[in-house]
Amino acid sequence: MIDPKTAKRGLALVFTTLLLDIIGFGIIMPVLPAYLEELSGLSVSEAAIEGGWLFFVYAAMQFFFAPIIGGLSDRFGRRPVLLASVLTFSIDNLICAIAWSYPMLFIGRVLAGISGASYSTTSAFIADISNDENRAKNFGLLGIAFGVGFVIGPVLGGVLGTFGPRVPFYFAAALAFVNFLIAMVFLPETLDEKHRRPFEWKRANPVGTLMQMRNYPGIGWIGLVFFLMTLGHMMYPAVWAFVSNYRYGWNQQQIGFSLGAFGLCGAIIMATVLPRIIPKLGEWRTAAIGLTFTALSAFGYAFSTQGWMIYAVIVAGCLEALADPPLRSLAAAKVPPSAQGELQGAMTSIFSITSIITPLLYTAIFSWFTSPTAPVVFGGAPYVLGAIFLTLAVIVFVTKVARPTPKEVERMHAQDAAVTDAA
Repeated sequence: MIDPKTAKRGLALVFTTLLLDIIGFGIIMPVLPAYLEELSGLSVSEAAIEGGWLFFVYAAMQFFFAPIIGGLSDRFGRRPVLLASVLTFSIDNLICAIAWSYPMLFIGRVLAGISGASYSTTSAFIADISNDENRAKNFGLLGIAFGVGFVIGPVLGGVLGTFGPRVPFYFAAALAFVNFLIAMVFLPETLDEKHRRPFEWKRANPVGTLMQMRNYPGIGWIGLVFFLMTLGHMMYPAVWAFVSNYRYGWNQQQIGFSLGAFGLCGAIIMATVLPRIIPKLGEWRTAAIGLTFTALSAFGYAFSTQGWMIYAVIVAGCLEALADPPLRSLAAAKVPPSAQGELQGAMTSIFSITSIITPLLYTAIFSWFTSPTAPVVFGGAPYVLGAIFLTLAVIVFVTKVARPTPKEVERMHAQDAAVTDAA
């Protein structure tokens, strides 16, 4: 265990690294339609397909490289892997900024996805410097990084995009390079030589934990709900910018502000409402409320014919932020403490899979229903499809997911104790 002062400094640096990764993902969302139209000369309907492939390759690279990069960090240490990831992140954004063709932009997003797979290394870094008293608090910083990043990224991208669609990429590249220089000096190594292991390809498996979850009764239904919820919710990063530009004529700044408002309202609900409502209603009811508002909001966005309606739906439907945390808690109640890390790995795998599927799915729906040959021209079509998935999530949750009982939780702890004793 490294000393507390060094651990605190390292924690701040890995938080910054992950935050910049998320900002870098969100910063391109407001400018992507304008950038693709400038780069390829395509209409917004056609550019959506190209944008879908960019999001697809980013998510796919993260899915396949996360376990590989995590394994490399177990072999060579956290510091060199994180430094390489940050430097790669700077390089790929610079490539995107100077791209003179779509294939060059595509290569930049491939590298961005690989460097973004450093999430597994940042998690390992936090585990290295944490103990039983502060582990939950330290890992909570990962959630904060995601929330803050998805607010700052789109807003910053929208503001910088007013100076040109390439400017956000230059800014992200410079920011990442400064972070790399700081990390070169201050980032400590947290994995000593005696705890390192050889790299094994057979252990770099992104879906192995999903198979393992079959051993726990009831977890499959929660996994299905999480899959359907994520499948529906991931339509927003895939087509929000394209739909907003097409339906309301919004520019980069307006798109960025709307995404920032979406993220900010969700963060407020999680910080103020969630801690108060769970003790009163319990996790099951809280999750049911959140899932219901998630589905209703998607239908609201689908039929918002004017831009101001989007903000009305954001405010009216902000309780959708209640869905994810209690759903994860219900899943945690189905597995013993010794399998909690494996469970979170499975949930991350589900998220990664949907992140790969949704960009191509929703951009194809948008392009089809906004093309001149569409049987019915309807820019909100992707949101309708997402709302259907979210409605199915509500139905499966209400009919198949049982509320955990105290006896069930006690039994799981007893099972874990038995396993520990046997070991």
